[in-house]
Amino acid sequence: MIAPTRRELLQRLACGFGGMALAGLLAEEAMGDAPSADPLAPKRPHFPAKAKRVIFLFMHGGVSHVDTFDPKPRLAELNGKPLPIAKPRFEFGGTGNLLASPWKFQKHGTCGTEISELFPLIGAMADDLCVIRSMNGGNEVSHGPAGLRLNTGDGVFNRPSLGAWTLYGLGTENHDLPGFVSLSPSLYHGGAQCYGSAFLPASYQGTRVGDGTTPFGNASLANTTPADDLDLQRLQLDLLAKSNRDHLAHAGADARLEARIATFELAFRMQASAPKVFDLAAESPSTRALYGIGEEPTDEYGRQCLIARRMVEAGVRFVQVNHSYPRNYWDAHGDLKKNHSTNAKKVDRPVAGLLRDLKARGLLDETLVIFGTEFGRTPASQGGTDGRDHHPHAFSMWMAGGGIQGGMTHGTTDEFGYYVAENKVTIPDFHATILHLLGLDHTKLTFRHAGRDFRLTDVHGEVVKGVIA
Repeated sequence: MIAPTRRELLQRLACGFGGMALAGLLAEEAMGDAPSADPLAPKRPHFPAKAKRVIFLFMHGGVSHVDTFDPKPRLAELNGKPLPIAKPRFEFGGTGNLLASPWKFQKHGTCGTEISELFPLIGAMADDLCVIRSMNGGNEVSHGPAGLRLNTGDGVFNRPSLGAWTLYGLGTENHDLPGFVSLSPSLYHGGAQCYGSAFLPASYQGTRVGDGTTPFGNASLANTTPADDLDLQRLQLDLLAKSNRDHLAHAGADARLEARIATFELAFRMQASAPKVFDLAAESPSTRALYGIGEEPTDEYGRQCLIARRMVEAGVRFVQVNHSYPRNYWDAHGDLKKNHSTNAKKVDRPVAGLLRDLKARGLLDETLVIFGTEFGRTPASQGGTDGRDHHPHAFSMWMAGGGIQGGMTHGTTDEFGYYVAENKVTIPDFHATILHLLGLDHTKLTFRHAGRDFRLTDVHGEVVKGVIA
């Protein structure tokens, strides 16, 4: 029997490993951007980091700030009356009169941060939260551009995602798992670009697990079931390594080939490591209950949050936990009360459980947790309905752990929640701050492409020092 060639072995192994880890490498080859032998090797930050990893809880659709984290009593006083100030130049649709929030706010924690009754359990964690009430998304009034801007820094052009930049800047802590994972991302409104690597080497793109169209269920990484038994795959890899050594002896160093072999080795290791991370049966009943797993309506997002904790615990650098279109969507153009009540009940317990669990395990100090959305919603009704329109001009997000000063709010909006009044935080500012907490200078984290140096924040962005502990 004639021994297979190196090319035949590569093709055979690609099928055996399902191609998951190989996909990025092949994409790099097609683009002419072959990585070094180990593009994911840990890298030194620019300065000492406060956070080692990130969990980004993305609330897709536009969470209304005036109904959640930014109380506005004036809306109740002037309910149904016209807005007494000029409307923004850029609107998604014509907005009506002012609309009072159907939910009450109350003070939480020793800090006294006011949070809506929509989030009683998240509110109980107020002393760990920094609520940014002065977010501004520019003029991106549609979900697609706004989601892209939040996740990539640009609402128009194809740019690397925040997670990809993070992985590019720091590498990974665990070579048996992907360094960047996106759980149940939407296939719409930017889709794969929201966790993609664009012109960065494809080694830095996120690994998608599930999507927004189907229940998360018992999640697993696709294509990790071996076509051949592991012993046979090990023999194949050893034979490939020998072939590689013979090639190097005659042709000299070949970074592209070495990178490909390293990728196959990663795929091989993932087949053993990945299923363990997704095995929630290993968790105690009390931990599963903390996240609301096994109960409705919290089971799905609870699973995502618990898997996120298991991933960062295992060394995954960046995890997106998406509550996303079309099954989970905060886009309340009408029936605001039903929409936000339904979604809040799905995420309140899991998110609070995640914070409590990270804190109890000593992981919160080194893990930056972000609760974010692509924009807010108008303080006015949408055309006289009981819904609110898209509103990028002022909205709220919060951060916890990872060097963040808890028990505080940052920035304010006007008495209606229409415009930022103090300490505006733009998306580039937001990104610059995240990178800073990870020990990365956003002005120095660059990649040469198309004749110039690109960065996540482009030519903008200032670190929001007031939120840093």
